[in-house]
Amino acid sequence: MERRDKHNYYLDIAETVLERGTCLRRNYGSIIVKNDEIISTGYTGAPRGRKNCTDIGVCRREQLNVPRGTQYELCRSVHSEANAIISASRRDMIGATLYLVGKYARTGEFVEDANSCIMCKRLIINSGIESVIIRDTKDYYRIIQVQQWIDDDDSLYGNGGY
Repeated sequence: MERRDKHNYYLDIAETVLERGTCLRRNYGSIIVKNDEIISTGYTGAPRGRKNCTDIGVCRREQLNVPRGTQYELCRSVHSEANAIISASRRDMIGATLYLVGKYARTGEFVEDANSCIMCKRLIINSGIESVIIRDTKDYYRIIQVQQWIDDDDSLYGNGGY
């Protein structure tokens, strides 16, 4: 039996975390890892104590046909990256890696060209996370150095992400 490479091992864990997600469109799972230790996890869901989209059976952004990557203020959910960052100490995140996996809620297919939204990118930058690894397929992923987001400052104003 061939041993799973470390990045896919952590992405598999993030994929399991996303199963707790409550979004009707796309669910994401994130884990933050430093020195081969999981610092925190996060999934897409409403703030604590508030009803999730799965509870009320409707997605406002879907109702309004809002395109992917826009008008997050209409969403009930906190993104997985934000939830993982909220659950960790900044000193533990400095130099860490965030692993991100997204799947469509209805089909279970991986989100193509998945990426963090502009707000999550800002949180990731401020947290001190060094790299983000995003799953494209069960075995393939992209590695993004957060410094790229800092160097390409205008990238924080574009569309994309969830």
